[in-house]
Amino acid sequence: MESVGVGARNFTAMTTVSFWPTVRRGVIPTSKKEAPMFRYGTLYNKHSVLQVRANAGSESCVGVAVKQGFADEEDYVKAGGSELLFVQMQQNKTMEKQSKLADKLPPISVGDNILDLVVIGCGPAGLALAAESAKLGLKVGLIGPDLPFTNNYGVWEDEFKDLGLEGCIEHVWQDTIVYLDDDSDPILFGRAYGRVCRNLLHEELLRRCVESGVSYLSSRVESIVEATNGHSLVECDHGIVIPSRLATVASGAASGKLLQYEVGGPKVSVQTAYGVEVEVESYPYDPNLMVFMDYRDYTKQKASCLEAEYPTFLYAMAMSPTRIFFEETCLASKDAMPFDLLKKKLLSRLKTMGIRIIKTYEEEWSWIPVGGSLPNTEQKNLAFGAAASMVHPATGYSVVRSLSEAPKYASVIAKILKQDHPKASRSCQISDENISMQAWNTLWPPERKRQRAFFLFGLALILQLDIEGIRIFFHTFFRLPTWMWQGFLGSSLSSVDLMLFAVYMFVIAPNSLRSRLVRHLLSDPTGATMIRTYLTLNLNSFP
Repeated sequence: MESVGVGARNFTAMTTVSFWPTVRRGVIPTSKKEAPMFRYGTLYNKHSVLQVRANAGSESCVGVAVKQGFADEEDYVKAGGSELLFVQMQQNKTMEKQSKLADKLPPISVGDNILDLVVIGCGPAGLALAAESAKLGLKVGLIGPDLPFTNNYGVWEDEFKDLGLEGCIEHVWQDTIVYLDDDSDPILFGRAYGRVCRNLLHEELLRRCVESGVSYLSSRVESIVEATNGHSLVECDHGIVIPSRLATVASGAASGKLLQYEVGGPKVSVQTAYGVEVEVESYPYDPNLMVFMDYRDYTKQKASCLEAEYPTFLYAMAMSPTRIFFEETCLASKDAMPFDLLKKKLLSRLKTMGIRIIKTYEEEWSWIPVGGSLPNTEQKNLAFGAAASMVHPATGYSVVRSLSEAPKYASVIAKILKQDHPKASRSCQISDENISMQAWNTLWPPERKRQRAFFLFGLALILQLDIEGIRIFFHTFFRLPTWMWQGFLGSSLSSVDLMLFAVYMFVIAPNSLRSRLVRHLLSDPTGATMIRTYLTLNLNSFP
C-alpha cells in the first residue's frame, strides 16, 4: 500500500521526546504542594502532569506531558486529553494552498492605539466574526497562531447556499444514506450533502477579513486582564500586550484559561473519529450517495476491551468512484474512544468488506468535545464558536451555526461599543456587566438554553446505549416525520417543536426504548435540568 502522507510513519519517533519544559527531567514535584494559579475564575496547578497516549502503526507508546496552558482537567479533555498528541498533529498539518494570515493582513499596531475588538482564535468562527465586526466599522484585531484549516467539513448543501458559501463546496452528493443493520432497508434522507473545500473556505473568510480591514498578530494569548479604565489588556507571547475595548474568545473548546464556565454543569463528552482518504480498487457503495452512517457490524468479533465496545459507525464520501474518504466515528462517549482503536476498527471493517486500499493520501484525527457547561454570562470577556459551547451536543456540528450567527453577533457587539464610545455622554455609557449581558443574551437567549437542555438530555441517553440500543434509537428516530429528524440534525427545531418531537418519539418507540426513556428522564440529572429549564424560564420567551 503506497502512502503519500508520512505523519503517522514518523509519529513513533515524535513521541519519544520528553515533555518537561518546566520541571527537571524525570522529577515531578510531590513533596511540596504548589500554590494554585488564578485565571478568570479557574484554578490550576502549573505542574499538573497527565498521561498522553499515542500509537503509530503497530507501535504504541505512552508519553507524559505537562498540562500547561489548561485551566483544569475538563479544559485538558476538551483540548485532546490522552489523545492530545494526535490532535496537535492534526492541527499542525501543512496546507500549502492556504495563505498565511500574516502575509495578507496588516500587523496589529503595538502601542497606544486602542482596538475596538480583539478576536482570539483563527478558525472559521474567529475569522468570520472578525470580518463581520470590521465590516461594521469597528477597529478589529485578530490574534492567534497562524494555523490552517485542517479538518474536513461536511455540510448540508442548502445550509451553505443560504450562507452564500456554495462556492466553497468541492463535492456534492444529491442524496444521503444510512444503514443501521442487515435486517432493515437503508434510509435515504432526500437531502444533498457536500464536502467543504477547507482551502477555499479559509481563503474566502480571509478575503473577507482583508476587505474589511482586520489586523493580525500571530501569537498565543496567555491571559486577558481588565485595566482600571475598563479596557481589556490581551497579554500575548513575548510580553506583548494589546489593549482593546472588548475581547472575544473564539479559540476552540479548550478556552478555560481565558473564560469562566458555569460550575456544576454536565461533564464534557467527546466525539472521536479516525479518517483516511484513499484510493481503492473498488467501492461497494453507490458513489453518488453520501454514506452518513453505517452501523452494520462487519467485524463480528468480541471487543478486546471496554472502550472497544463503544458503538461506532462508518462515514464515507466518494470523491470519485475509487477515491474515497472513510471515517470511523464514535458519536459520543464519556471516556473518549482512542484513535488507535478507531483505526483498528476502520481497517478491520474495510478488510471484511473486501475494500483493498492501494494508496493513502491523508489521515485525519477528529476530536470534538460535546456537552459540558455554558460560559458564565456575567463575565466581561465574550466568546464565540466552540469556546461559547455552540457545538451541537447531540451531533457535533458547529461550523454552520458559527458562520450563520457571526453577522448578528457582530452587529450586537458594534451596537454595544457605539453605546459605550468614549466620545459619548456619560449618560449613554453602560456598565461592563450590561456589555457582556447584551452580547451573551444574543448567543444564549432563553430559547437557545431550552434547546440545549433538550440536546444534552439526548446526548446523555446516547452515552448509555450499546450498539443494539443505538440501532433501536435510530430506527425510531428516522420513523419520525422528515421535518422533525432533519430539523433535529440541523438545529432548526424550536423548543416547542422539540417537545412535540419527544412526544412523537415516545409514541412510536418500541417498549424497550420507552422504558429506557422514562428511566432516563427520572434518574439522569439532564432530565431534571431539562424539565427545570423548560418550566422556570419566562413563558413569554417561547417563540
